[in-house]
This record gives sequence, C-alpha cells and structure tokens, in this order.
Amino acid sequence: MSNKKNIPSDLQGIARILTDASLGITDIVQAMQKQIVHPFFLPSTPVQKGITNISGFVFNNIRWSTRFFGTGLDKILGQLAIYFKETDSTPEREIFRAVLNGVIGDYLEETKNPLQIKMGFRKNQKEFSLHPEIIKRVYPKVNGKILLLIHGSCMNDALWKRKDHDHGITLSNALGKTTVYLNYNSGRHISDNGQALNNQLESLIKNWPVPIEDFTILAHSMGGLVARSAVYYGKESKKSWTKKLKKMIFLGTPHHGAPLEQAGNYLDLLLETIPYTKPFARLGKIRSAGVTDLRFGNLITEDWEEIDRFKLESDHRKTIPLPKSISCYSIAGIISKEKSSLTNEWLGDKMVPVKSALGEHKDPRRKLKFKKKNTWIAYEHSHVDLLSSKEVFEKLVEWIGED
Repeated sequence: MSNKKNIPSDLQGIARILTDASLGITDIVQAMQKQIVHPFFLPSTPVQKGITNISGFVFNNIRWSTRFFGTGLDKILGQLAIYFKETDSTPEREIFRAVLNGVIGDYLEETKNPLQIKMGFRKNQKEFSLHPEIIKRVYPKVNGKILLLIHGSCMNDALWKRKDHDHGITLSNALGKTTVYLNYNSGRHISDNGQALNNQLESLIKNWPVPIEDFTILAHSMGGLVARSAVYYGKESKKSWTKKLKKMIFLGTPHHGAPLEQAGNYLDLLLETIPYTKPFARLGKIRSAGVTDLRFGNLITEDWEEIDRFKLESDHRKTIPLPKSISCYSIAGIISKEKSSLTNEWLGDKMVPVKSALGEHKDPRRKLKFKKKNTWIAYEHSHVDLLSSKEVFEKLVEWIGED
C-alpha cells in the first residue's frame, strides 16, 4: 500500500482487527471459565459439566454474532471505499501503521488487511516506482552514489528524523549521496523481508538512471538484520546488486538477539505452566513473527521453519558470517558513561546489549568478525539516540567518506 489513506479502508482494517480481537478474548474468557469451574487435579461433577455445556452454547453464540456483525460491517465499508478518494496520509497515521505492523504485521499480511505496509522505496515519505524516468523526477540531481536507509522494528522511514536531525539528509548534504529510504512491514519474518528486499534492490539497481559508483546501506536495529538477510539471499541467487554494495553500517542491530524478546519467551513458558494463567498465554502469542525473530537474530527461513516460534528453544540459527566483499561497520549504544560493568553491557542501549550489537558471541563460530576499527561504542546513548546523535553522525561521515 502506498502512503495514501482512504477512510473507509482504514476503518475496514480496524474493524477486522477488532472482530478478531473480540473472538480471541471470547476464547480466553471461555478457557478461564473452564479452569475455574473444573479445578486443577479434581474430578468434575455432572453439575460442573452441565455448566460448561451451557456456557459453551453461550460462547458459541457470541462468536457467531461477532462474526456476523464483523462480516456485515466489512462488506459495507468495502463498498463505501470506492466512493472516497485517496488522500495524502498524515504523519500520525503512518506512525500508527508502523507500530501496528511491527506488533501484528504478519497477521495483517495473512488477512490482507488494508492497514498492512507493503515494502517500497521512498523519498520525503512518498513512495516512488522503479522506472528510470520516475527516479529522475524524484531525484532531479541524481548521482551514482546511493545511500539506502533501513529502519527498525515498529518504525518507518519518517522516523529517521529525530530532534530535527535526519542522518539521510545530513549525510547526503555532507557527502553528496543520493539518499533512498526503505519502508517495510517489520512484523513479517526477517527472512521474508530479506528476500523481498533482495528482489527490490535488483530492480532499483537495474533501473537507476545513471551508472552506480558507490552503494552503501545504513540500517538501524532490525533493519540491519533485514539487510544481512537480503545480502545472503542476493549472493545465493547471484544478484548483480550485491556486487555494487560496498559498505553496510549497523546502528544498534541485535545481531545475536534482544533480551526483551528473550524475556517474552520465558513469560510464555511461565504462563503456559500455571493452569490458571494458561489462557492468558494466548495474549503473548499475538506478537509478530518479526518480533520473535529478534530473540536470537534469525536471518533465513531455515532459522524458524518447522519450529514453534513461541516454544522455549535453544538457538538453532545457521551461522551467517559477514560478507567478505562488503566493508561492515557497527555502532553499539550504551546508556552509561563507561563500559564499566556486565550489567551496563547487558543493558546496552536499553534494547540491544553491547555484545549483540558488535556481533560478539560466546561461541567463537557465531562471532561476527567486524574489524576493530569498524566498531564503535556510543556512550550515554539509548537505542533511539543513535538516530539523532552528533557523535554518531560524525562517525558515519568518517566511515562512509573513507575510501
């Protein structure tokens, strides 16, 4: 979907989410009621069984009514949509969609919800198609030095701008780059986005209106994993764009996972273990495939295929080294003034530990071999501070500008 809005279509998307949410809540309430009526480890009496049968009939009626109402509303809104013209979206709506896609983006894609985000390249928050003449109109001063920015989870291309600073714009001005922003559904599996980006980059490179001299990727958080996944699939399929890519720079990328999702996995186990909280475990399983991929930093389909992504499992990832033909750089944030303790290193930038961001791992085979000169720690920086920091910007100018 482009960055346009159609009020009935948006309402249709929200109505579908609310309908499915109502059905999910009904399931949770029924499961909870059953746990209460039938105490754990105690035999059930005929009266208890009768209560369950009657309540089952009531809950089924609630589900039928919800589906009936939801389907009817969906059809009405779908018919109304053709009478409304698409208008430019608002920043607030785009942020809402970005967060929504990050949390339940796989569900939005699976159900073909109008609120899902389709991957595309943008400038000034407007998507453009990959045709040489259109690219020339979008970039009147286009050159062969491409800088591609890839955002993180629950974000969009507009959120590269923070505190009146945008790395893309300032780097473009400082180094004479043509800056392109990627927007994508961060709730999809990282490998799915990686494969899609691989194909789209091939189209971008083939349709670029001038010869390409230099191609650099700057990625924040999950965006770094999407970039690495795209490179993997690009090299596997021998795509020409991978030969043009010279540098990849990662800002707070969880190369070996993020503690927040790892904690969520343990919470799933805890809720599943206790009989009276088991129904609520379904709530934790709402989170998207993209989010659960962040547990260990999955890059390819084999990392999650045929595996229950909510089950407590060890790290099954295939080891994907940094590509030798591409210069790779990484910046880790840390909220403290110094790398003074294990706690500070583990907290990192509040989202990603220092070791994960720098590709370090206790298993030598999994360690990403960044050159020491190509890594840097930004002290007193949170995860989002990496997007607006003067110090980070200066480091980016140094790295991107060097031959």
